[in-house]
Amino acid sequence: MKYNRTIENLKKNTFLFQQLVNRDFMQKYKRTVLGMFWSVLNPLLTLLVMRVIFTDFFGRNTAHYTIYLFSGNIVMSFFREATNNGMTSLMNNSGIIQKINVPKYLFLFSRNVSSFVNFLLTLGVYFIFCILDGITFGPHMFALVFPVICLTVLNIGVGMILSAWYIFFRDTQYLYGVFLTLLNYLSVIFYTLDRYTPEVQRRFLFNPIYCIIKYFRTVVIDGTIPSLPFHFLCAGYALFFFVVGCIMYKKYNHKFVYYL
Repeated sequence: MKYNRTIENLKKNTFLFQQLVNRDFMQKYKRTVLGMFWSVLNPLLTLLVMRVIFTDFFGRNTAHYTIYLFSGNIVMSFFREATNNGMTSLMNNSGIIQKINVPKYLFLFSRNVSSFVNFLLTLGVYFIFCILDGITFGPHMFALVFPVICLTVLNIGVGMILSAWYIFFRDTQYLYGVFLTLLNYLSVIFYTLDRYTPEVQRRFLFNPIYCIIKYFRTVVIDGTIPSLPFHFLCAGYALFFFVVGCIMYKKYNHKFVYYL
């Protein structure tokens, strides 16, 4: 019943949802010369900087180090953009929420759609780099659909949690910025785990972002599909945060408007 009600709300508010997505794109690229090209250029510039700085330190013995970096960079960039935008989605639309009774998750979903489109644009460039780096393409590449879905669900769940916290505690924005910096270093983006013991390497699996990045690298660089338990691990993280986010939205839904 609740699932059907959600689908009905989405259908009923389709026009509003489309307008929110269009508005997010317009606001993001307003008065920029390159427009949507920044969605591709920004991760490429980050990749270039990391490639120049870290190659001599970590990339000498790492096969396809550019793709190794790029895999971590696009996943982390998608997560960072989607969750940061999701965190402020309710607050930035407080004027609409206080005047119109619409499902509040629409605002978060619209921000995630914008981030997802940007991610797809970057993913296209990622595949071009794979070709230039001599990566072998095959049917196993279709397995990348799975981590993309997991990451998208994870982003929505984390965004729900952050947007609820941000309404009640404005400090959330600053604390999350610090957390993202820590997460960036713990996600094994520019270094490898070869120097660590197997026990320490397993501890990194507690980081859902690292799991998604590892999935990408296993498929693209190693040319294999991760094990079934690893699929359950990635899906488990995504569903856990999504369920927690839904619970928070349901619990505090009627209180949001009083704090906006």
